[in-house]
Amino acid sequence: MTGNPFMSLREDRKQQSHQALLDATLAFSSQGRAFSTISLREVANAVGVVPTAFYRHFQDMNQLGLELLDQVAIHIKGVLNQLGQAYLYQPNTRTHTGLELFFQAVEYHPEPWIFFVAERWGGSDVLRAGIEREIHFLAEDVMHELAKMQSTRHIQAPQDLQALAQMLIELSLNWAMGWIHLQHQADPELRRTQSNAFKTQSILQMQLLLHGILHWYRRPTETVETVSPVLNEAVTPPA
Repeated sequence: MTGNPFMSLREDRKQQSHQALLDATLAFSSQGRAFSTISLREVANAVGVVPTAFYRHFQDMNQLGLELLDQVAIHIKGVLNQLGQAYLYQPNTRTHTGLELFFQAVEYHPEPWIFFVAERWGGSDVLRAGIEREIHFLAEDVMHELAKMQSTRHIQAPQDLQALAQMLIELSLNWAMGWIHLQHQADPELRRTQSNAFKTQSILQMQLLLHGILHWYRRPTETVETVSPVLNEAVTPPA
């Protein structure tokens, strides 16, 4: 027994309108608008529906914002996972190759990164709390990936892996926003020069972090408070 084609068409159109409202909000964000300043009426008008039709899809703007955050977080997680998989399953991947892929992904879809970073410190309490939860989930995912990597198997303390995961996430967010900002440079030659300098700096940051990972060792009796902060006092792990 086949379904009603008219019902299917209606559901398809409803889903298209639903996604269009999310896309319109993301577009406002990428133009520099804070989520807390975007009105329901603006979003509805951008999609071409009457404001009352908005309530067929969302209870209010907060519900829309949280669903948009889910989509944004899935996108960011996908990009970070691809970068992590490259290092996990292709250990000889050069740092500049991995970061080049990362910058390409950010440049191709900058909107999720703009929304995520801007609203992390934005005026919406609901989104700020939601983003902190997503960062926690991202850190857990990165921790699991780090635990599989040959270069980090000597790091046993969960707090060390957590700190490393958080550093990688913060670096990624900073790299993403720095790269997006550079793409707004109007002068092509200046944009190319600044982009190359930014890549070089990012590669150096990653190499320093990887070097620190390879040489990190915590004595079984050490805690966060007792680990020496002096670089030249690093302890070589036992053979």
